[in-house]
Amino acid sequence: MTDTPNVTEETATPTAIDLPPINEWNLETLLSYDYSGISEFLVANILKISAAFVIFFVGKWVVRRLVNAVKRTLTKTKMDETLVGFLGNILSGLGLAFVIIAALSQVGVNTTSFAAAIAAAGLAIGLALQGSLSNFAAGFLIILFGFFKKGDYVEAGGTGGTVDDISIFTTTLITPDNRSVIIPNGNITTDVIINYTANKTRRIDLVIGVAYDADLKKTKKLLTKILTDRDDILTDPAPTVEVHELGDSAVNFVVRPWVKTDEFWTIRWELMMKIKIELDKAGIGIPFPQRDVHLFIEDGKLPPVAKAKTSKK
Repeated sequence: MTDTPNVTEETATPTAIDLPPINEWNLETLLSYDYSGISEFLVANILKISAAFVIFFVGKWVVRRLVNAVKRTLTKTKMDETLVGFLGNILSGLGLAFVIIAALSQVGVNTTSFAAAIAAAGLAIGLALQGSLSNFAAGFLIILFGFFKKGDYVEAGGTGGTVDDISIFTTTLITPDNRSVIIPNGNITTDVIINYTANKTRRIDLVIGVAYDADLKKTKKLLTKILTDRDDILTDPAPTVEVHELGDSAVNFVVRPWVKTDEFWTIRWELMMKIKIELDKAGIGIPFPQRDVHLFIEDGKLPPVAKAKTSKK
């Protein structure tokens, strides 16, 4: 007599969701797909799904705490606020992506196809946005190296104005006549940047021309007194008043006082008016362009004016 072994049929427990590849996803594929396996998967892997939710929410909380800690540390180093926020956003995005992948892996979802799709999409986007990526890199350099900050008056990208906003792709300047100019960051880093308010002090450069018959010592003393009488002109560095050049029609003095940067234009305009008033009071002439005409008349000939009067008679 032959013993027949008992055969016990066991139903395999689904351990992963067998979804179509992402590159094959379309409306027809999604509508015709057999979703019965998903419900079986959910019932059989309820503990893993719960663990995935725990990983996601706890991981998200941990990422947020770590990013905030990094941002506080960077802020204490006096790093620019825009750069701190930018780095914080990058760290937050990377951390969240890692948490999502870990949660999906916990429930058995094959994340390899997701990674491949993301890489392919990144390559396509990079090729399509080459100009934008160059602006992105330029914006990162501007923020990292601190070429200028919000509130500075700069000349950049062929435009002068006060920096109103620095973003990753563009910088916004407000011109003196209140126009808003948005400049791609790539145009800024490939050109010369002049920051007029980077330092706390600036030098005013004036050229004052006086007549050749003026008393130069008296003129220098007068110009120096105008500067020293003002409390808003710095004594260190000391102002400079010197004869600079002998011009075509004037002796030119250079007047170079140092002032606080935020008072530059106000003091400059006031000095120009004060210098003109004081030179006039002292009788020191300020020459202006003029031309002397010398008329030579040959013997026996009438000058043009006399000839014209004779012809009218």
